[in-house]
Amino acid sequence: MSSPKNERPAGGLRPLRVVAIGGGTGLSTLLKGLKRYVVAPGQAPATGAPAIGSLTAVVTVTDDGGSSGRLRKEFNILPPGDIRNCIVALSEDEALLSKLFQYRFTQGAGLEGHSFGNLFVTALTAVTGDFAKAVELSSAILATRGLIVPSTTANVQLVAQMNDGSEVSGETNITASKQRIVELRMVPKDAQPLPETLAAIASADLITIGPGSLFTSLIPNLLVHGVVDAIAKSHALKVFVCNLMTQANESLGLTAADHVLAMYMHAAAKRLFDVALVNDRPVSAALRAKYAEEGQTPIAVDPEGFRALDLRVLTGDFLLEEDGVARHATERVAQALLALAARDHQQARAI
Repeated sequence: MSSPKNERPAGGLRPLRVVAIGGGTGLSTLLKGLKRYVVAPGQAPATGAPAIGSLTAVVTVTDDGGSSGRLRKEFNILPPGDIRNCIVALSEDEALLSKLFQYRFTQGAGLEGHSFGNLFVTALTAVTGDFAKAVELSSAILATRGLIVPSTTANVQLVAQMNDGSEVSGETNITASKQRIVELRMVPKDAQPLPETLAAIASADLITIGPGSLFTSLIPNLLVHGVVDAIAKSHALKVFVCNLMTQANESLGLTAADHVLAMYMHAAAKRLFDVALVNDRPVSAALRAKYAEEGQTPIAVDPEGFRALDLRVLTGDFLLEEDGVARHATERVAQALLALAARDHQQARAI
């Protein structure tokens, strides 16, 4: 959404450059909120909120289950599922084309279980011979309001060390394990990021990591060679967007600050964040009981833990209960993030 051309962005500042890093449904949910503020040069969003001049989504590519896993094995390509969700989230038209990309076949030999979007990206990869190019072309067809890039184009696999000393390979097996993940590594360990990713991080005003599964959506991006160093060197405001609920196998019993500690451990103790955005709206009793059946609970804010990390915390009502699921309220999260970034950007310009 944008207002007439030649209108200056809110506060007279140039539009913000935003990089959102993650995977799974968490990243696509965040992108739905941010895309409303992406504008063309010289324009400002109709809401009067800070404008986004460029939005880059960096998406993990370690999924090896479901439709994505089948296509990955059969066609030797990167898993398209998380990227497809981000393409749809950023698309200009969330009606017909988006529904088409998300359509999942329920029958047909070889087709059952596949989504049309996954097959489309797979076909474009075969035509172009380049997965990243296929993602770019898919984004153009759906007129996305942002650039979507895989975290790496290497054929990577996750290996987790569990709390019983065992090792589990593959994201699907890791997620299914009953043991607690202690440490994660990526094979090959020298997987390289795309140049577009490093360039976007270097020039960003705001970098977000999360929400998403801690060990299978967030940390894998940090294991790509050079990404952690690029984030640490960036002058952007860096924000961790915390999940709403703990997740079986990945984060049961972990506080919000514990999530940051796990990422810092995998980032060789480099400081990655300036602010943590954490929900403090209570979850309804009915929804809390539903999640408790899986041992899941609302993630505790843990002020002491954040103080020990010298990390600012922004708490607020970022919860939306919808269809029996706890989701982030995308509009409120986007507004909070952009307000933080605009304030930081203005202060930096005044120095």
